[in-house]
Amino acid sequence: MAVTIKDVAKRAGVSYSTVSRALNGIGGENNDRRKRILEIAQEMGYVPNQAAINLKLSRSCVIGLYFSTISKMSSPFVLHDVLTGVYSIVGSKYNVVVKGIDMHEPGTLNPSYYDGIIVLSQRSEDQTFMEEVMEKNIPMVVICRTVFVDAPNVTTDEAKAMEKAMDYLIENGHQKICVIEGGPNLDSTRLRHRGWQASLRKHGMNPEEIPVIGGTYRYASGYQGAKVLLEHHPTAILCFNDEMAFGAREAIAEAGLKVPEDVSLIGFDNWDLSGYNSMRLTTVERNMSEIAQEGTRALLRRLEDGVVDNRRIYLDNKLIIRDTVRDIRQK
Repeated sequence: MAVTIKDVAKRAGVSYSTVSRALNGIGGENNDRRKRILEIAQEMGYVPNQAAINLKLSRSCVIGLYFSTISKMSSPFVLHDVLTGVYSIVGSKYNVVVKGIDMHEPGTLNPSYYDGIIVLSQRSEDQTFMEEVMEKNIPMVVICRTVFVDAPNVTTDEAKAMEKAMDYLIENGHQKICVIEGGPNLDSTRLRHRGWQASLRKHGMNPEEIPVIGGTYRYASGYQGAKVLLEHHPTAILCFNDEMAFGAREAIAEAGLKVPEDVSLIGFDNWDLSGYNSMRLTTVERNMSEIAQEGTRALLRRLEDGVVDNRRIYLDNKLIIRDTVRDIRQK
């Protein structure tokens, strides 16, 4: 079996992309490290795939946009915002091909097909796919969640953002709070869960006493979740995204209650959901279009300028205060 970059990287104790840069003489690798990698590659009998190298000399003008999952993605609004962000940067210079990592057959990535790949990662299971991208020496950027790979990474601190949202409810006097979470297999859910629990502990409250429903990030799950949680007579419901918050708003109205007079609501993402109703939702902004733009810029710096900059870039999450949280403190 032929020796691969992955084999050399394992022996050298470095990342795939570090080996690739050393073998191709690009980037800012120090001379001692590059020399050691070259020696190891020679000892192991590594032979570059010249056909693949030759193919990569001609640009395909195609960028792959891979999501954790297309069939069960957290919300279609994510896909819309990310595509909008990517195309606002690439314009007509590149074609963008959208695929799901969950539908990818391992080992089938063709280095000649993509100039680069943007990975919108929402699950730790995506690591195997990202390793394949690096092994095939395809330039890559990862957006949405924090990952530990040798590639640019653009994300936000979702735990801190959700902590900020719960802080706002508590600071407005709310103690009887319920939570509608998202799908348990997504990193966003785990991070946001950690955030609201940290806020409660900080304010001397017990997270175990908070009624919680697991949703799917979709409107219907917000509606169904709120119908159950209203039996606990909450003064506020914290939702893990805006779409579920609008679903919860429908359940609240059906119960003969009003937002925020009877039940306050907070969402997450700050999407334009005015098509559901005119509720001016207080929410946490996670601008996926901006995240995609920053990630695309990093990828194009690599493709067009040869700049290898594998930093992790954190963008800010703002609490957007509108009309759905009532101050119930005694004054």
